Amino acid sequence: MPKQLHQHHCVPLVPIFKNLNIEQTAVVESIVHHQQLPANSVLYQEGNRIDALSIIANGQIKVFRTAENGKEQLLYLLQAGDINGEAALFNQTEHNSTAITLTPTTVCTINRADFQNLLTRYPQVGMNVMNTLGSRLLELERQTTKSNTESVASRLADYLVETASALNQNPVRLPLKNKDLATLLGTTPETISRYFKQWHEQHLITKLERHQIKLNDVDNLLLATSN
Repeated sequence: MPKQLHQHHCVPLVPIFKNLNIEQTAVVESIVHHQQLPANSVLYQEGNRIDALSIIANGQIKVFRTAENGKEQLLYLLQAGDINGEAALFNQTEHNSTAITLTPTTVCTINRADFQNLLTRYPQVGMNVMNTLGSRLLELERQTTKSNTESVASRLADYLVETASALNQNPVRLPLKNKDLATLLGTTPETISRYFKQWHEQHLITKLERHQIKLNDVDNLLLATSN
């Protein structure tokens, strides 16, 4: 059974709830539902109706589509502070992807009806939602530009640092296998392995058992891969 968590886990993490006073924040917290999901749990599946806003308090989730040949097409990762499903709360619609936890993950949700009542009661939340959607579009543009202009090494180093930070682990057990990580970064598993070996030999990282990586020198790792 999912464990019930303290309500303050999620609300402070989410940009759409900024600038609310103590009373308004308490109202939001009263409609938030909390779950702690083990790794490999399905948060939602392709075709499910979207009826809730999901907030990731901690952990990591992969979002993917299933291609016609049955293979997974990795779209993006959700980590601490990310929200999912906010746009669809305004319309009856379905998920066009599947989300599965890669690690033990804390998820908070607000159902569609409660969220729409919240927008009516506090217009500031609606403005924050629009700003958040705009920021997400800018982030997608940034990621596209990054994929086109930055090296694979730079993107891989960023992934290691961001994942270790999001999971608060060092050494960090990478949730993604090399083939999935390669798909995410637009490269090959062989290239991923080659960089891991190179950085290990340079003492920037230490490769441990069970797909664990210890970041020995974050600053020099990022500096080395930015050239």
